[in-house]
Amino acid sequence: MATFISVPLKKSSEVDLVKPLMKFVTATYPAGEEQAEYARAVDELNKLRKSALGRPLDKHESSLEILLRYYDQLCAIEPKFPFPELCLTFTWKDAFDKGSLFGGSVKLALASVGYEKTCVLFNVGALASQIASEQNLDNDEGLKTAAKFYQLASGAFAHIKDTVLSALNREPTMDISPETVGTLSQIMLSQAQEVFVLKATADKMKDAIVAKLANQAADYYGDAFKQCQYKENLPKEVLPVLAAKHCMMQATAELHQSALANQKKKFGEEIARLQHATELVKTAASRYDEYVNVKDLSDKISRALTAAKKDNDFIYHDRVPEVKDLEHIGKASLVKATAVQIPLSQKFTDLFEKMVPMAVQQSVSAANSRKADTVNRLIGSMREATNLCNGVLASLNLPAALEDLSGDAVPQSILEKSRAVIQQGGLQSIEQLIRDLPELLQRNREILDESLKILDDEETTDNELRAKFNQRWNRTPSGDLYKSLRAEGNNFCNILDKAVQADQVVKGRYNEHCGMIALLCKPENEISAAIPSANPAKTLQGSEVVNVLRAQLAQLDEVKREREVLEGEVKAVTFDLTTKFLTALSQDGAINEEAMTTSELDTRYGSHTQHVQQNLRRQEELLSQIQVSHQEFSALKQSNSEANSREEVLKKLAAAHDSYIEISSNIKEGTKFYNDLTEILLKFQNKCSDIVFARKTERDELLKELQQSIAREPSAPSFNVPSYQSNTPTPAPGGPTPAPRTVFNPQQPQAKPPPPARPPPPSITPQAANTSAPVSSPMGPGSSNPPPVAPTGPSQAQGPPYPSYQGYPGYYQMPMAYNPYAYGQFNMPYMPYQAQGQAGYPGAPPTQQPYPYPQQPPQQQPYYPQQ
Repeated sequence: MATFISVPLKKSSEVDLVKPLMKFVTATYPAGEEQAEYARAVDELNKLRKSALGRPLDKHESSLEILLRYYDQLCAIEPKFPFPELCLTFTWKDAFDKGSLFGGSVKLALASVGYEKTCVLFNVGALASQIASEQNLDNDEGLKTAAKFYQLASGAFAHIKDTVLSALNREPTMDISPETVGTLSQIMLSQAQEVFVLKATADKMKDAIVAKLANQAADYYGDAFKQCQYKENLPKEVLPVLAAKHCMMQATAELHQSALANQKKKFGEEIARLQHATELVKTAASRYDEYVNVKDLSDKISRALTAAKKDNDFIYHDRVPEVKDLEHIGKASLVKATAVQIPLSQKFTDLFEKMVPMAVQQSVSAANSRKADTVNRLIGSMREATNLCNGVLASLNLPAALEDLSGDAVPQSILEKSRAVIQQGGLQSIEQLIRDLPELLQRNREILDESLKILDDEETTDNELRAKFNQRWNRTPSGDLYKSLRAEGNNFCNILDKAVQADQVVKGRYNEHCGMIALLCKPENEISAAIPSANPAKTLQGSEVVNVLRAQLAQLDEVKREREVLEGEVKAVTFDLTTKFLTALSQDGAINEEAMTTSELDTRYGSHTQHVQQNLRRQEELLSQIQVSHQEFSALKQSNSEANSREEVLKKLAAAHDSYIEISSNIKEGTKFYNDLTEILLKFQNKCSDIVFARKTERDELLKELQQSIAREPSAPSFNVPSYQSNTPTPAPGGPTPAPRTVFNPQQPQAKPPPPARPPPPSITPQAANTSAPVSSPMGPGSSNPPPVAPTGPSQAQGPPYPSYQGYPGYYQMPMAYNPYAYGQFNMPYMPYQAQGQAGYPGAPPTQQPYPYPQQPPQQQPYYPQQ
């Protein structure tokens, strides 16, 4: 009765985890102590997988602990690494497949960590069942351990049943299909209940309790038997063991219920139950004796039945009721599938404890993007205000108009602007930067185009194979898998298009001001010569209007310096939301990134935003006052053409300086943008290459699997034998007998009947042997065999040609006596053989002669004359 079912382990191919995981670590985390720590963790993870899957495991709890640790570690790192983008393909074999002539074991390779987790959890359940089956059930400790591990195995298989389809996103192998693991879960639960029946019996618990426990175990085994009936992939001994256990547990329940009936003085019921139990054990013994041993249980029931009958016959004379009239035995379940709760191992420690999950990483990235938008908006508004201020002052020729009251000398502000332009490299530095931009742009375009091209090529191949194999090609379409990558690629395309537009704007501004910028790069005397002279009114030097205008310009300079300080303060603000995101993920299971980031940004940048707005309002007021004062200043100046021309040139020089500073800053930012974008695009290209490589590996494995499955399919459909093949007509007396036909019938191939004995060859004269045609002459009186007639096309008795079969090229079960060289392409006439008393049976045609001239076997006189 101690026959228990255990599940074999799945086997996995070796996988190098170090290379793809380290690629992500080095690309995500800067070189230093943190990266080195993650590198050590990756190496430990690789060693852990080899310990868990790369060697045979003992049927011991220490081996199970290694599997549990590896499963827990997979669950811990799944949210921390972008596994769909990594080049990691896991290959596992079907646990119950013994291989075949054409393809070996059924196996499946997928680039999915969910698939790896599912298969590892299957091995957890399998090893737990093996450990439970090894326990000594004669002591209390062994019973407790067996029950514990059977329930653990049941929970593992039940978890796979609920999660396997979502984890794989394609059809799994048979061993981890929901139907199979559901059956295994029920089997393990049944065995755990049986262990409790054994423990209750050993502890001599009340018969009512044992009966209910055994009846529940019988019910569990019955359910498992029903689920297992159509599972062809499970071992063949599983089904009879389940059927036998169902009978034995039911018999055990009846045995203990009969004892309860005896206690209640229901002696007829006692006998009826013992008779039913006897029938059950007889059924188990007669049908499943090679799988289970029922002798002990049978002897116990037999002794109880003999004693009960004796007492009833001599003492009680109680009526024995029918089995169908007996009261139903209750049920009591003491087992429950152990739920899979992470971590499964009590000793588990996460190797990547300090690494944040991908959801947190993505939220941090989105928060940093919002932060950058806020900073750019504040700094952009201040820079825009500065450009507006410079433009207004340049249009009013301020402060140069206040400095140029002599009419001949170059204003000091213009000289300062000239020195600033020369110090920054002048015209040549801008021209060099502008020449570098197209090259940087082209480099980024090529990287992006190549990245999208490898996606297009793989998707095209996938679509072609899907069109070829139809439903057999059951993996996720590449088009669906690449949607996020293509969206990212389109975003990069839009970014490059906008960058090109920005480059054109900068180039247009440079072309507009390049002449005056070149003038600013020249010596003072050349600048002075290029500026027209004028004779202004000397009285303006001490005017009140000039003093007011100068004071307003000084206040405006103070506003601009305040903005520079504010810009530095805005750039200096730093904060990290990682801890808050981790807390939200652990408490709520999700991260409301937008709300949390917006709240943090308001706290950090609220005061800076107010100061910026105040600064911009102050500038707006000062510019309005400066424009009014400048109108009064212009009215006091003498109006002549020389003064107007001089003022226009000074305005252009001031605008050229401002444009030079802005253009130089824009081009440097553009150069940095392209260089930074190159690094980002290279990571995007690596991401595309990795996922395409993983898809190619998966494609190759699926193709191999399809080829093996096609090879295992029947080569041709069955068909009805034509009547002219099944009923061979009887040859006319004395005429040739057609050759026997072999019909291709996959069910019952007919063997070709042996030909009749060949008669001895007649004596042929040498002259006849040298003739070029067969000779037909009357036979002598002593000859009993007439000369054979050479076969001719029309008079030849011939059967129809062999049928040809249309189907997938593969292995064909050839009919018996099939010879592909005897009849060419099945359209050659069959040579007749002759019965006793007729011409001899012809042999195979010679390799270099026409078919109608058969050749006798060697060491014999030629039957037909040869040329």
